[in-house]
Amino acid sequence: MAARPGAWVVVALVAAGAAWALWSAEPVPPPLEAGSPAPEFSLPRLGGGEPVSLRELRGRVVLVNFWATWCKPCEDEMPAMESLYRALEGEGFELLAVSVDAGDEEVEAFRERLALGFPILRDPDRRVATRYQSLRFPESFLIGPDGVVVARFIGPREWDAPEYEARIRELLGAAGSGG
Repeated sequence: MAARPGAWVVVALVAAGAAWALWSAEPVPPPLEAGSPAPEFSLPRLGGGEPVSLRELRGRVVLVNFWATWCKPCEDEMPAMESLYRALEGEGFELLAVSVDAGDEEVEAFRERLALGFPILRDPDRRVATRYQSLRFPESFLIGPDGVVVARFIGPREWDAPEYEARIRELLGAAGSGG
């Protein structure tokens, strides 16, 4: 049985459409890992105030943590993050907890319940989380004073463990010595 002439036209059009879609798609960026420049962003603070811009924190060591209130491992690591923040506050270190939750109310209740003092930023459309290729929560990026990713951490951490504080202090020392 011979194929109808119209069937070949349909096959050709589908193939041409698929080829166009593949070649016109935006290229997939390389993985964001140690040594990669940290993508710049500016996000609003929970509760208002001036947005926080990563560019304005250049020269400081920054820990960017993507999280959500519904994420139990995120909640589990928050007290250790608060301890780390308190230990290094005012020494050239900044901790930015970026919530991907849809609404402010649940994030505010979460902050109050856990008595968190570090800055919480809002990314409800996950625009910045997507730029950081953060698909699972919690996920954190340690960014050096030069704006380059030093380390990427997938999953919760005991942020107040001596090795994390020592690593950050090492980066702070390098920043203070000019390299």
